Amino acid sequence: MFSFSFRRAMAVFVAALTLHVGGAAAAEPIRIGAILSVSGPGSLLGDPEAKVLKRYVKRINGEGGVLGRKVELIVYDDESKAANSAAFAKRLIFNDKVDVILGPSLTGNTMAVVPEVQEAKVPMISLAGGGVIVEPVKRWVFKTPHTDKMATEQVFNDMKRRGIRQIALIYGTDGYGLSASKATKELASTMGMTIAADETYVPNDVDMTTQLAKIKANPKVQAVFNLGFGRAAAIVTKDYRELGITLPFYESHGVNSRSYIDLAGVDATEGVRLPGSALLVADAVPADDPQKATIMAFKKDFETAFKTEVSTYGGYAYDALQITLAAIQRAGSTDKEKVRDEIEKTSGYIGTTGIVHMSPEDHLGLDQAALRMVEIRKGQWKLVN
Repeated sequence: MFSFSFRRAMAVFVAALTLHVGGAAAAEPIRIGAILSVSGPGSLLGDPEAKVLKRYVKRINGEGGVLGRKVELIVYDDESKAANSAAFAKRLIFNDKVDVILGPSLTGNTMAVVPEVQEAKVPMISLAGGGVIVEPVKRWVFKTPHTDKMATEQVFNDMKRRGIRQIALIYGTDGYGLSASKATKELASTMGMTIAADETYVPNDVDMTTQLAKIKANPKVQAVFNLGFGRAAAIVTKDYRELGITLPFYESHGVNSRSYIDLAGVDATEGVRLPGSALLVADAVPADDPQKATIMAFKKDFETAFKTEVSTYGGYAYDALQITLAAIQRAGSTDKEKVRDEIEKTSGYIGTTGIVHMSPEDHLGLDQAALRMVEIRKGQWKLVN
């Protein structure tokens, strides 16, 4: 039989070992994976998203991390290709053992990743605009940007105020364009709008004059609505002006960045209207608006750090990171089921995109008030009253 003193010594040893192992586990970093379109057609979205995530993770770690643990950020550039997104999702899940995935930047890329995270049961917060991402709700999938349907509703309401009822629709054959065009056509039938012309383009096209010339020749068209993002949207805008089309021109919320104006040109973007987040017109937002402090602080920090006008895409990434880390904090661990549940319980979060109230039935949590109608005048964003 063991002596009392030996048993006591063993108990102390086991207790010490348990503390050591527990301490080692606590020191394990919180691993956040990100799949972003840092290059390729979607780089206007993915580049600022990557910069924001890296900046804020560094800041959070400098402040002690979360739950006493450092945050490890693993970013993969999918080059705007959906196949790459799916491959990187597998790598993040099985090789990097991440706790949460942020991104992808694009709708089609996100949809390529959805089956992977659903099967592996890893929470993901997409940074893409397509409503198809969360409609219908998918248990492990969330998003931060406003949906294409919300953006179109904002545009249609503005058109109706201007007496516009018949429109030309032009959009890319990518995931976002297909999702947005479907939502737009469905809304048109319920909001008294008529699609008088329907044209498409491939996102990598460098000339859309053929499609736009057809629209110009259509006598029924009262306004044109482009559902695009990145370089393609800028090309559509530039070709539109070069063809001398004078009808009101609308873009979707896929061009919510200074890069769009720079690529298309100040003259080409004059008078373009689009739905955008409050971040685009932060200075014009009333002082008593609940978002004012958040958007002004983010705008100042972004512009100071990156020496360029604030990007709403960077805001999408910021909100996704903050929602994720707050959920981990509330969960008290990185247990994926608990973190998923806490993301779904996000309520009252004041972000750059709006005030978020998620639920089991809503994995976005934004309402129509989160979007503002904006017009570009002399290269600047102006709030439409």
